[in-house]
Amino acid sequence: MPGYLCEDRGVNDLRFRLADDADLAAVVRLRDDAARWMLAQGVTGQWQPGELGEDHFRRIMKSGEVWLAEAADRVAGAWELWWEDEDAWGPQPPTAGYVHRLMVDRGSAPAGTGRQLLRVAERRVAEAGRPLVRLDCLATNARLSAYYLNAGYRVVGHKEGKRQPGGTPKSFTLLEKSVRDDLR
Repeated sequence: MPGYLCEDRGVNDLRFRLADDADLAAVVRLRDDAARWMLAQGVTGQWQPGELGEDHFRRIMKSGEVWLAEAADRVAGAWELWWEDEDAWGPQPPTAGYVHRLMVDRGSAPAGTGRQLLRVAERRVAEAGRPLVRLDCLATNARLSAYYLNAGYRVVGHKEGKRQPGGTPKSFTLLEKSVRDDLR
């Protein structure tokens, strides 16, 4: 939905919009900061700073969507939304949107920002007419799995040896949530 813009007056006053080429450096910086935060929290084996550059996000913008959350004219968070994910889920009918790289600015985003981003991503998938939101997380990251379970997702499988951008294959937990009723 090019040009789609919404405001969500949940926990924070955030505005959401699709990223464009002018946003690439900010998205890379946000992702690298999130990777550094994970490492500081003892979460290893998931994201590494410098692992993904502007080319990655530019490629995603061509085949899917990269969303930004802004507050007070600064990027507070972002995520990728894909319309297929064969590496993790295999060939599937067009019934889901796939959320990847959900990230928040840990230095300034208040508690609850990540959940707010996830709700907006879910709403976008529902508005596209797809009844499911799917995502995956590193199988060894129990904290992140619990986060998604608490957000209403359920574990539906595991993927061994999923290819990673610029890295070695890893094992992931596959989760999904029905958003069929989100537009009512």
